Amino acid sequence: MAQNTTPKRLYQVWNGNNRFVCGGRLIFGPDAGSVFLSTFLIAGPALAFCISTYIKSRHDSWWIPVLAVGASLTVLDLLFLFLTSSRDPGIVPRNAKPPEPDEAYEVINPSMEWINGRASHLRLPRTRDVLVNGHVIKVKFCDTCLLYRPPRASHCSICNNCVQRFDHHCPWVGQCIGTRNYRFFYMFILTSSILCLYVHVFSWVALARHKTGILKAMGHDVLSDILIVYCFIAIWFVGGLTVFHFYLICSNQTTYENFRYRYDKKDNPYNIGFFGNLREILISRIAPSRNDFRAIVTSDGSILPGSMIPSLAVDISRKEKIDIEIGTGTDSDFSLPKILRDLDYDYVEDNLKNKESGEGRISGALFDDEEEPENPLKNTIFDDVINLDRKIDIRFSSERGESESHRGGKGTSF
Repeated sequence: MAQNTTPKRLYQVWNGNNRFVCGGRLIFGPDAGSVFLSTFLIAGPALAFCISTYIKSRHDSWWIPVLAVGASLTVLDLLFLFLTSSRDPGIVPRNAKPPEPDEAYEVINPSMEWINGRASHLRLPRTRDVLVNGHVIKVKFCDTCLLYRPPRASHCSICNNCVQRFDHHCPWVGQCIGTRNYRFFYMFILTSSILCLYVHVFSWVALARHKTGILKAMGHDVLSDILIVYCFIAIWFVGGLTVFHFYLICSNQTTYENFRYRYDKKDNPYNIGFFGNLREILISRIAPSRNDFRAIVTSDGSILPGSMIPSLAVDISRKEKIDIEIGTGTDSDFSLPKILRDLDYDYVEDNLKNKESGEGRISGALFDDEEEPENPLKNTIFDDVINLDRKIDIRFSSERGESESHRGGKGTSF
């Protein structure tokens, strides 16, 4: 049967959890349905206020500018919500393969020489140091995206992407907040706060303008009563969030950094002053997306940035496993240390299958700078070989001793 060779676009083979609309032109998070809830929570009360104000403006022209401002704030608020949730937040393209390891991390013992020959990309330092504004910053290696994250980037477990200047994943907009949509996010919560305050105040004005007085007007104008209570509750949430993010902007922090690094107790390498921070975050040009989601990808996946990730487990076929067990092989360049020929691989194959059914991340035991967390499935072939280093020395010493004893007894030489 002939294979389907129809070319696909990058968004169609994207490994993240994002949802794409309009042929990859719009990108949402996996919880994009929350955008409809946020739209309803904003547009519902705002629309009711505008309709009520329009009815009042037919009898009193004083309400016409009130209606115009209220409608404008509503449109702006929904526009900023859409811009925040539908654009690339600053996703870092994934690597098709891990970067080359540094020479300083190469090993020379026989067991690890064999491992590096089979999977040389697994010996990578967990972190690297980079210099930012005179400060040394550690950047971590992402096991999922197979790259060293840029400074201020972090991997979102919900969207399954590394995001530049990662702030947080907002459930109300259904999208990560990063370097490319943070400005719109702040304008969204700022406009929401202004809109809540605006509707709250003019709902009180509507009651006060009744000729019967405020108390009697509350019994007749039920809509204004509901809007007053609703906006009073909402202003505490969105207003507090607006004030908090204004503080973050002034100090050039992200929500992630504020809760994790606590820059109020140490120097912030990204702080360039009050006006410099405002200019950088709210006025400077937004960087273009590093991903062309509508780009055509090849059928073999050789140029798929962020769309194809090879399995990091060593692919040992049944025949090759038998060759390893008996100490032979079809490849003349492949040489297995003698001490490894007695290794029992029967249970290793089951463990590899279990690992492949998971997320396929690199086991932490092979990184130099961080200890491996407890994991019942960690005894893969690589961990077994590493744990045999001590046995290798004992075994080689024992064999060497027996050989010398035999040579001394019989007078033979090698």
